Amino acid sequence: MSLDRATLARALADHGAVARVVICAHQGSSPREAGAAMLVWPDGQAGTIGGGALEFEATEAARAMLAENAAPRIERIALGPALNQCCGGAVSLGFEVFTTLDQVPETGLYVRPLARDASAEMPMPLRRAIKAARGEGVAALRFLQGWLAEPVCPPTRPLWIWGAGHVGRALVQVLAPLPGLSLTWIDTARDRFPDTIPPGVDARWQDSPAALVSQAPRDAEHLVLTFSHALDLELCHRLLGHGFAACGLIGSATKWARFRSRLQALGHDPSRIACPIGDPALGKHPQAIAISVAAAILSRSTPALAREIAS
Repeated sequence: MSLDRATLARALADHGAVARVVICAHQGSSPREAGAAMLVWPDGQAGTIGGGALEFEATEAARAMLAENAAPRIERIALGPALNQCCGGAVSLGFEVFTTLDQVPETGLYVRPLARDASAEMPMPLRRAIKAARGEGVAALRFLQGWLAEPVCPPTRPLWIWGAGHVGRALVQVLAPLPGLSLTWIDTARDRFPDTIPPGVDARWQDSPAALVSQAPRDAEHLVLTFSHALDLELCHRLLGHGFAACGLIGSATKWARFRSRLQALGHDPSRIACPIGDPALGKHPQAIAISVAAAILSRSTPALAREIAS
């Protein structure tokens, strides 16, 4: 797990100050793994450390801490004796209030003391961990002598979703909460989108969406699923000329046979596009397609939609 700097930045922009609760370590069974975190503000929260009594108590403590602008601290909680939970383990929770991101690096490791009795000097193993993160790109969560070292989320993977119909909406609902993805969502008009756009999603609309292809990073992944076969074809044509990390197209085998022939006639290699997308065994329901595509994305640490999400 990593500290999601972009999500924290959005929360600060929306709320001014937030408390963050992170599982620094656990012994025995725990509702979530070390590194799981949530953000808390006076009338809401985002993320989860496992739900249930543990999360309820931690949320209340975080709100009290936020109201007082209290110093960071660690709380060790035995889940059975303290909360009557069946997990049988214990967790060490880190609490801290953020008002800016001045101390949080863009990448690498974010190392700081959280426990009130933390050693005055950074432990030597964490110093070595910082050097390894800088020199070798190796970063892992560590909790030592009251100090917490968290990897900062690497640069997000740009994913462009073309189309705000049923499947496009289902995809955004599933993908938007996931860390490590930067979603751009495109269609022809604002009323094609739901009234509320999920936080962090860059929604764009234009009469001719294909004109926006030139603005996409060349390492972006694309999912093409508009209301129009003609627009889908135009997008595939422009994307193949522009360049991408991966591209998936919604459609039947018949649709893809026609597209493949037309794209070849335009001088392209259509094998770079995956069609159809999703796992046919799960059916054609929009949420089923979204879940199978999201699973393919999550199963790979590098962009790899093409062919991998084809049936």
